Amino acid sequence: MADPGMSVTPYWELTFDADGDVDRPERDRLLAQVTGRGVRDLIVFAHGWNNDRSSATALYRRFFAPVPALAPKARIGYVGVVWPSMRFSDEPIPDFPRSVAATEAEAAPGAGLDKDTRRALPAAFPGRATVIDQIARMLDERPRGERGLTEFGRLVRTLAEAPEPGAAADTPQEGVPAVLDGDTAAVCEGLAEALAGLAAPGTPEGFGLPNPWDGAKELLRQVTYYTMKRRAGTVGERGLGPVVGQLARAADPVRVHLVGHSFGGRLVSFALRGLPAGVRTVKSVTLLQGAFSHYAFAARLPHAPDTAGALHGLQDRIDGPLVCCYSHFDAALGTFYPLASRASGDDRSFGGNAVGDLLGARWGAMGHDGAREVSGAAGLDLAAALRGPLPARGCVNVDAAAVVRRGGPPSGAHSDILHPELARVVLAAGRIA
Repeated sequence: MADPGMSVTPYWELTFDADGDVDRPERDRLLAQVTGRGVRDLIVFAHGWNNDRSSATALYRRFFAPVPALAPKARIGYVGVVWPSMRFSDEPIPDFPRSVAATEAEAAPGAGLDKDTRRALPAAFPGRATVIDQIARMLDERPRGERGLTEFGRLVRTLAEAPEPGAAADTPQEGVPAVLDGDTAAVCEGLAEALAGLAAPGTPEGFGLPNPWDGAKELLRQVTYYTMKRRAGTVGERGLGPVVGQLARAADPVRVHLVGHSFGGRLVSFALRGLPAGVRTVKSVTLLQGAFSHYAFAARLPHAPDTAGALHGLQDRIDGPLVCCYSHFDAALGTFYPLASRASGDDRSFGGNAVGDLLGARWGAMGHDGAREVSGAAGLDLAAALRGPLPARGCVNVDAAAVVRRGGPPSGAHSDILHPELARVVLAAGRIA
C-alpha cells in the first residue's frame, strides 16, 4: 500500500501510462491484499488534471478524509488512480496550498507561461521540449501580425497526439474540434472574448476589443486538454476496465465504486466499456464535474436523432446508479469546454456571444448541466440527494452548486470538490452504510 501519510487505510494506488498499461506490481499488490484486509466496498477515484503523483495523492487524501467518520461500520478500501495528465497553474484547487507561480498566474490568466506550467508541459508531452520552448517564447513576445498567430497555432497543434478514430469522441457527431483545425486568429479572439467575459464587472479586462494573443494561452490549454481527454478514455477502456475485471475474479465479492473528477470522470466512464463481459462488480459510478459531453450516455442526440452517445447503454453495466454531479459555477466546463469542443466547420460564431447557444445544444459538458437525453434520468438538488435514498439504478443528475461554487477565472469552481457532502454522495450512490 502506498503513501503512509494517506488519511485512510487500507489504501492502494494504480498507475497507468498514456496507453492504459498498468503498473503490474501495484495491480498485483491490490489483487493479493484486498480480500485479506477484509474490504467489502472499494472506492476507486480517478483524478482529472493534476501535474504529478503528489498532487493527485493530496487530492485523494483530502477527499477521502471524512469517509471513515461518515460510514464508521463499513469495511471500505480505497484506490487512487494515477495517470498522465496536467493542470495549468492558474487553475487553483480551492483549499489547496498555492505556489508563488500559481498566484502570479491567477493574476493574469491570459499572459505567458508561469514556471510551474512551463515545467509541467514537457512531462505531459515527452520529446516535445523544443516546440514547447518556441511556444513559451511566442507567448512572451507576442509577435505582431497574423503570421505570428498562425505560426503559434501550428506549433501548438503539433502537440496534439493523432488519435485513433473515435478515441476522443463522446458522440459520433463531434468531428475535429475547431481548436485543432480552425483559423488561429479567430479561435484566439473567441477565447480572449470569453476570458474578458469572465472578468469581474467594472475591471478593465471586461471592456474593449480583445487582443487575440490574450486567447493564445487558452488555445494551448484547450489543445492540451484535448490530449488529456483522449488519454482518459484510453486509460479507462484499456487500463482500469480490465483491472476491475481482474479484481472481480480475484476478490469476489468486493463491491467496486468508481469516482472520477473532470477528465477522471471520462476515465471511469470509459472503464465501463473495458469491463469484461458478465462482470457485475461495479456497484456505483459517481462523476464530479465530468469533463466530457453531456450526450455521452444519450440514447439519441437532439441534432442527430438516429445517433446515440459513445457510451449509450453502458450504465446498464453498473449494478447501481450512475450519479452525475454538476454545477453552473464551473467556468471551465460552462464557458471553455463548449468553445473548445465545437467542431471545425460549425457555422456559428466562435466568439463569446455564442456560448449560451452552445451550452444548450451540441457542445455542453456533463459537469456543467448533467447527463442529457438519458432515458429515465432523475434530477435532484444536493439536499434531496443527501436526504436519500438515491435511485437504485439508472442515471441520477445531482445539482451540486450549493457547495461547488468557489474559484476564479479561467476555471471557476471546476476543482471545488473537496466537500464532505460530495463524499456523502459517493457513499449514498454505493449504498455504503
